[in-house]
Amino acid sequence: MDDDGGNSTAGQRSRIRQLARKLSPDLAPIRHSRDFRLLFIGQAANTTGSMICFVALPYQAYSISHSSLIVGLLSCAELIPVLLAGMIGGALADTLERRKLILITQTCSAICTVGLAVNALVGRQLWLLFVLAALLTLSFGLQRPSVEVIVPRLVAHEDLHAASALSLLLGTFSTTLGPLIGGALLVGGVPLAYFVAAGTAAAALVPFALMAPSSPGPDADRPSVSGLLEGLRYAKSRKDLLGTYLIDIGAMLFGAPYAVFPQIAHGLGGPAVLGLLYAAPGFGALAVSLTSSWTRHVHHHGRAIALSVCGWGIAITAFGFAPNLPLAVLALAAAGGADSVSGLFRMTMWNQSIPARVRGRMAGLEMISYSTGEPVGNLEAGAVAQLTGSVRIAVVSGGLLSLLGAAIVSLALPALWRYDARDLKVTADDDEAEDAEEAEEAEEATEPLAHSAVGPDLVSAPAVEPQYEHAPLLEDS
Repeated sequence: MDDDGGNSTAGQRSRIRQLARKLSPDLAPIRHSRDFRLLFIGQAANTTGSMICFVALPYQAYSISHSSLIVGLLSCAELIPVLLAGMIGGALADTLERRKLILITQTCSAICTVGLAVNALVGRQLWLLFVLAALLTLSFGLQRPSVEVIVPRLVAHEDLHAASALSLLLGTFSTTLGPLIGGALLVGGVPLAYFVAAGTAAAALVPFALMAPSSPGPDADRPSVSGLLEGLRYAKSRKDLLGTYLIDIGAMLFGAPYAVFPQIAHGLGGPAVLGLLYAAPGFGALAVSLTSSWTRHVHHHGRAIALSVCGWGIAITAFGFAPNLPLAVLALAAAGGADSVSGLFRMTMWNQSIPARVRGRMAGLEMISYSTGEPVGNLEAGAVAQLTGSVRIAVVSGGLLSLLGAAIVSLALPALWRYDARDLKVTADDDEAEDAEEAEEAEEATEPLAHSAVGPDLVSAPAVEPQYEHAPLLEDS
C-alpha cells in the first residue's frame, strides 16, 4: 500500500512537472543564442521607454492645449512617419548592415526623448511636441524591420516559434507595465517621465552594440523603387500572408476601443483608472505569453489567427456591455489574450515562411498593417462615440465589425485558413543556410563575450473629450 501510494504521488508529481513544462515559456532561444539574448535585453529597455512616452505624450498635449482634438491630431500626425518608415525601413533592412541600422535609429530615439524632456522642462512648445513625436515614431519604424529580420539569423529554425513567443512576452510586459510606470512617473511631473524614458532608450544602446554585425546576403540589391515593388509583388503572391495583414488591419480599424478610454476613466476615477484600462489587455496577453509552449503543437497557423481575431471581436463586444470596472478589465484582458495568440502565430508564420531576400520589406509591410490600423481605428471609435453620443455603441459596433471582417478575410482568402506549417519543406529560401552559417560564425567569433541574460502604435494615444462624471461604465452619455 505504501509503495503504491508513493508511486501514485511520484506519478502525480511527474504529470505536474510535464504540464508545467508544456505551459511555461520556451527559453531555448535565450539559452542557445548569445546575440538573441542581447537583442532581447535591448528591446526590453527600448520598449519600456516607448510605452512611457505612449502615456506621457497625449497627457502633455492635453495639458498644454486642453483640447482632445489636438491629442487626436498628434496621433494621426504619426501615420505618415509610420508609412514611410515601414517601406524605407524594410528596404534598408534587406540591403544594409542591420546592427548598424539598429544603433543609429536607437540613438535618434534617445535624442528625441531627451528633446521631449527639455521641452517639457523649459519650453512646453506644442509644435515641438508634434515634431519630436513624429521623429520618434520614424526612428522606431525604421528600426523595427531590422529587428525582425535579424531574429531568424540568430536562432535555429526549430526555435523560431519560441523566439516569437518570447518577443510576444516582452511586448506584453512592456504594454502592461509601461503605462502603469508612465502614469506613476507623471505624478512627479512630465519632465521626469521623459528623462526616465530617455535613460532606458540610451541603456538599450549597450546590448545592441555588443551584438555581432548582421550583413545582408551577397545578392542583396541596393535600396530602390523596383526593390519596393518586388516586395509588394511578393506579398500579393502570398494570399495566406496577405490574409494575416488584412485580418489584423480589420481588427484594429474597427475594434480598437482606446479612443474612448479617457471618457470612461473620467467617470470612474481619472488617471489611475485610465492607466488600468490601457494596461488591462496586457494582463491577458501576459497569461498567453507565460503559457505559450502549447502553441508548438498547433500547425494550422492561419486558422489560429482567424479564430483569435474572432475572439478579440467577441471580447471587445463584451467590454461594451460590461456593467462595472472589474468586468470591463476582465473583458479587455480576454481581448488582449486573443490578440496575443494572433500575434504569436502571425510572427511565427512570417519568420518561418518568408524568404530572407524580402524579409525586411515584409517586416515593413507588417509594421504598417498593425501601426496604421490603430490610429485610424481610434479616430473611428471617437467619431462614432461623438456622433451617436454613446460610448457603448462605439465599442460594441467595433467588436461586431471585427468579427465580420475576420469572416470576410477568411472567406475571400481561403489560403489563410488552409495554411499548415507542416507543409513547409525548407525554412524559406536557399540563402537560409547561408544565414544560419553566418550566424554560427558570428556566435563563435564573439563567444568570449557571452553572458547570461534575462498590437499598438507606441507613441500615440487616443483621447475623447470627457463628457460626464461618475457615470456607469459605458452608459450612453
